[in-house]
Amino acid sequence: MKYGLIFYETSAQFSERESESAGQYWGAWSAYIDQLDDAGVLVRGAGAGLQVPGSATTLRATAGELTIQDGPVADTKEQLAGLVVINVPSLDEAMTWAKLAPCTEGGAVEVRPILPDPS
Repeated sequence: MKYGLIFYETSAQFSERESESAGQYWGAWSAYIDQLDDAGVLVRGAGAGLQVPGSATTLRATAGELTIQDGPVADTKEQLAGLVVINVPSLDEAMTWAKLAPCTEGGAVEVRPILPDPS
């Protein structure tokens, strides 16, 4: 079964991307993705890292009126940072992989089943 591992990071974690510790930050993520790939559970091309939340634009329609908001949907402690799709036999195994994500300390990982192919 396919699961999306949806990564959330704090603003401090986002700032690590371009700080003195950027090498450690990106190295941890590269090692994690390599682990998923080496185990044969990573669905290649089905995920991506995202730029900082401030680069987002959110559209919402209410009663036919379109509202455009610069920035993320909500101002929360953690913001969406990226996602990968894995193919594993069970939610328990998906959770095992999610626990290894570099952002779990301070951030979060949401594990969500992927809808089956409609064909």
